[in-house]
Amino acid sequence: MSQGRKAAERLSGKIVLITGASAGIGAATALEYLDASNGKAKLILGARRLSKLEALKGDLLKQFPDAQIHIEELDVTKTETIKPFLEGLPENFKDIDILINNAGKALGSDPVGEIDIDDIKGMMDTNVIALINMTQAVLPIFKKKNSGDIVNIGSVAGRDAYPTGSIYCASKFAVRAFTDSLRKELVSTKIRVILIAPGVVETEFSVVRYKGDTNRAAGVYQDVSPLEAEDVADLIVYSTSRRSNTVIADVLIFPTSQGSPFHIYRGKSE
Repeated sequence: MSQGRKAAERLSGKIVLITGASAGIGAATALEYLDASNGKAKLILGARRLSKLEALKGDLLKQFPDAQIHIEELDVTKTETIKPFLEGLPENFKDIDILINNAGKALGSDPVGEIDIDDIKGMMDTNVIALINMTQAVLPIFKKKNSGDIVNIGSVAGRDAYPTGSIYCASKFAVRAFTDSLRKELVSTKIRVILIAPGVVETEFSVVRYKGDTNRAAGVYQDVSPLEAEDVADLIVYSTSRRSNTVIADVLIFPTSQGSPFHIYRGKSE
């Protein structure tokens, strides 16, 4: 049996919850799950922008008309909404199998001493606190059946800090530490804990970071060939479609032009 067919069988009927699903890596991951499962995976897509989710669902159903997709507004930084979100899921979506903690962001690029307090709070609330709260809310579902996958989207910035990225880097170092600790806590179970750490990916990420300054955001990718959201999505789905005794525990994924968060080859010495 081919690897693709085996993966499709393993993913068939799996209920996948993706946060930050309205665009970028989240949206690409939704499509990849349907593609890899021949439309048989069941998707729960949450994000702040409901209109974007509605458009995404429409696009997915054009390609996979029989797919089961539940969309709902979800701001993971609003802790009090997480439990009602899960409790309010339709019955056929409640028994979640895979949690993709994808929601995350960078805000600003300022040296320490000049960082806006709202940017600090925004990054920590989204990248760390929300990820932990979401995991804690879903984990009892996994423990009850002694199975499930938790995929946390980290960053190469969680291993190699760079100037003017102190808070974002700190948040991703925290994600890595939380993930490693959780994996060790669950080592006697059949729950898998996976960290995917991308390098430079061309999504809305830089536009958000630079607060709508598209020229500055475009400069991040100038003269390089960044990853695309689909590259990361492919790795996420691959990791969760392995045999149950296999954990793709901790993966870095770079574009070929990147050696570390701070070093991107641009055809000249840096």
